[in-house]
Amino acid sequence: MPSVLLIDDEPNIRRMVGALLSSEGFEVRDAHDGASGLARADESEPDIVLLDLMMPGALDGMTVLERLRERFPELPVIMMSGRAGLADAVKATRLGAVNFLEKPLTPEGVLLAIASALELRMTRRERSALRADLGLAGELVGTSPAMREVREMIARIAPTDARVLITGESGTGKELVAAAIHAGSARRDRAFVRVNCAAIPRDLVESEMFGHERGSFTGATERRIGRFELAHTGTLLLDEVGDLGAEAQAKLLRAIEAKEIERVGGGRAIKIDVRVIAATNRDLARAVQDGKFREDLYFRLNVIPLPVPPLRERPSDIPLLVRHFAALQRRRSGQPAPEWTDEAVDYLVRHRWPGNIRELANIVERLSILHAGQSIGAAEVAAVLPLGTDGVSAPPLPALSQPELTLSDALDEYERLLISRALQAANGVVAEAARRLRTDRPNLYRRMKRLGVVVPGEP
Repeated sequence: MPSVLLIDDEPNIRRMVGALLSSEGFEVRDAHDGASGLARADESEPDIVLLDLMMPGALDGMTVLERLRERFPELPVIMMSGRAGLADAVKATRLGAVNFLEKPLTPEGVLLAIASALELRMTRRERSALRADLGLAGELVGTSPAMREVREMIARIAPTDARVLITGESGTGKELVAAAIHAGSARRDRAFVRVNCAAIPRDLVESEMFGHERGSFTGATERRIGRFELAHTGTLLLDEVGDLGAEAQAKLLRAIEAKEIERVGGGRAIKIDVRVIAATNRDLARAVQDGKFREDLYFRLNVIPLPVPPLRERPSDIPLLVRHFAALQRRRSGQPAPEWTDEAVDYLVRHRWPGNIRELANIVERLSILHAGQSIGAAEVAAVLPLGTDGVSAPPLPALSQPELTLSDALDEYERLLISRALQAANGVVAEAARRLRTDRPNLYRRMKRLGVVVPGEP
């Protein structure tokens, strides 16, 4: 049952609004002044707050709003007043209020504002949960020189409003870098809005970016606020910006240059104050040369270039990332954590990780589930790493820790690992392992005997 905290010095308001919300299924608590309202919020965080602007005592509505935003950044607060002017409404909005209701209140107005605030509350919770699941809720993980450079660059550019172009392979954590830039900026308390340019159908890009008016096209049954408006005074991340078509690129360029947008079907320009961060796994400079991306838009976006290194260029960070993702999985599932042996971590360090951090997170989650409370060694890691195009992925080259190790010994060790991987992928069926290795079964048996490889599960 959603909970509403009603803070107002007028007993009639508390009684009437409380009865209305209770009849609609809300759990209602009230307070007669700012101090007691903050105390009630500290006892149990509500889902929504209805807050009177002008109250007697040391804490007026604006002060209580500031305190609530400091203690509960995700809590939607609706302001109410019968004597406020436009300046008060603007100030409350800047302090983080999500709506402003004029007294005398109407049941329809109160319920509509509550419904919108509740939807916002749920969206923020889902976003927080999703970011936690993706490992995006915390700080950047890693102490390698490459990650130190990224952190230093973020520290320099975050306090500015400069546009940033984040580049890197898929799965390197570009969205996390963008979130870190937003968190380090003066806009940190405002919206951080992400739009995946690659996932928007070409005929809906303008509506998604700039919004539309009701009836502006078939299927537009109501007004839609676009991503630029949602990000007003905050940060807009244009993820996979290299996938935008030519028409969308032109309209995006105009929005950035003019600092205004126009909804589809709308007749007026809407001023916007948005910091734009773009991210892509494409080579936009090459796309410009090939005529697939506008040069003027590229220069507008690429004020500060920020490359994110692939995981294979920061192998020393992998042990930290394994512990990080394993801890996330343990908190999500409640299962006992497995024990990661040095051999298992070393195996992960020597893998090439074409899917980068996203792939590593998936592998750690899979192993944590399959071997909860157990020990994870190199064999367990080898069994879950993805197969290559030949049906079995080649394991990383063995570490040549012994200087006297000959080429023949090193090749034998590599062949032994490759055959073990194929047998594990084939569930111990030698004929299937031979097929994956593109050899015949007698030849595989001879090699297994020479190398001392046994079928998993056999003595």
